[in-house]
Formats: sequence, structure tokens, C-alpha cells
Amino acid sequence: MTTTRYLEIADELAAELAGAPAGSRLDGEHGIGRRFGVGRAAARAALQELERRLLVRRVQGAGTFVNRRIDYTISHDRRPSWHETVAAAGAHPRTVVRGIEALPLPTEHAAALGLPAGTPCHRLERQSYIDDLLAARVDEWVPVDLVADLDLAVQAAESLDVVLRQVARVDPVRAWCRVSLDVPPPAVCAGLEIEPSRPVWLVESVSRDAASGRPVMCSRSWMRSDAVRVVVELGSIPEGE
Repeated sequence: MTTTRYLEIADELAAELAGAPAGSRLDGEHGIGRRFGVGRAAARAALQELERRLLVRRVQGAGTFVNRRIDYTISHDRRPSWHETVAAAGAHPRTVVRGIEALPLPTEHAAALGLPAGTPCHRLERQSYIDDLLAARVDEWVPVDLVADLDLAVQAAESLDVVLRQVARVDPVRAWCRVSLDVPPPAVCAGLEIEPSRPVWLVESVSRDAASGRPVMCSRSWMRSDAVRVVVELGSIPEGE
């Protein structure tokens, strides 16, 4: 067997995956080895190559699945909403609450929300999915006086943007945002099910009410780079381009 055989296998599989739905399961190393008449090492190398191309995702204990990386677009004319942004990219969004509690607002978030440190706020920890594949870990802070029973509200509506609009009667718009590529803390890596050395997108954001200008939420989102490509759009496109 030539040393490039695994690349030939990866190319053939990549062509087949072009029309496969996201989340579809692939054959494992044994199945690929039998199909192409190669050993387990070559089959593993082919799957690793597909993973490097961001075409598949290998989930420990579950298998290998078709991956679809979407553009997560941040711009002034888009709501600061995970659900709406993912849906606009043609994918299926889902979020799961991992923890919610009322806590004194830490000093590091006080300036962002324009509130004194120690102000009662909800801290919301969530996992976000795209086409049922894990995509992000999110840490959000919302003032208690804005939505008193946030724990009940997020059970009725997965989207925090919808909760703020329907319950708090505000119109959240993104007032500040910072995007970077970084290696997350160990706890976040575990939550994202990635190895500790893999960099991910870090999106930090503050949202205000469009009418009053009041800060209504600040967030820190760690997004898997194999799930999204963060696209920041500023200004407007000149005519003719």
C-alpha cells in the first residue's frame, strides 16, 4: 500500500459526504478497512484526514458523524440570538440548560452591565447544539429584576432572546462584541468534549434594549471551530460590489 492511500480513501469518502445530512453516522475504522481493503491504521488516518478537513466529527464512545460547519454571522442587523443566527444559516439550533442560579454580579461583569458589583443577577450556563451536534458552551448574566423567574421562562422557550422579548418586554441588540480564537479552560474543554489543546472561538457580548439603552445581558460563548466559522460584518457593502 502506498503512503498516500489514506488520502485517496479520504477523497472518495469526502465526495460521498457532500450530499449526506449533518449528523449522519459513518462506518468505523473496521468498516472502512474492509471496504477499501486496508488495515486499521490506514482507515484511521483517512478518518483523521476527514476530521482535519472539518467534514466529520469523531465522538468518543459514539462514532464518527457527518459534520457541517456553518457561518455564525455577527452584525448590527442581526439579533443577538443563537437560535435565530443558526436557523438563518440553514441549520437546526438547540440549547440545553446546565445550570441557572441567582448570584451577586461579579466585578468583572459589573461594568459591562452598568450595574454595581453584587447586584442580584441570574447566571445561566447552557450547552448549544447545531443539527444535534455539540457546538458551544455559554455563560450568560441577566439582571434578576428584568426576569424574576428566568428558570421557569427558559423551560418554556429555549431562546433567551425570545424570553427577554416576551417576558421582559425589551428589544435586545448587540451593543458590544469581541471575538478571539483561544484555548479554553479545562472545564470548558470537557464541556465541549474536545482535547485540552484545541483552540475554539470565544465570543464575548453585551446586549442592550434598543429603546432605553439599558444593558439586559452579557455573555461569554465558547464555540467549537469545527462547528462554526464566526463571521463579523461591519458597515455596509458599497454599491456595485
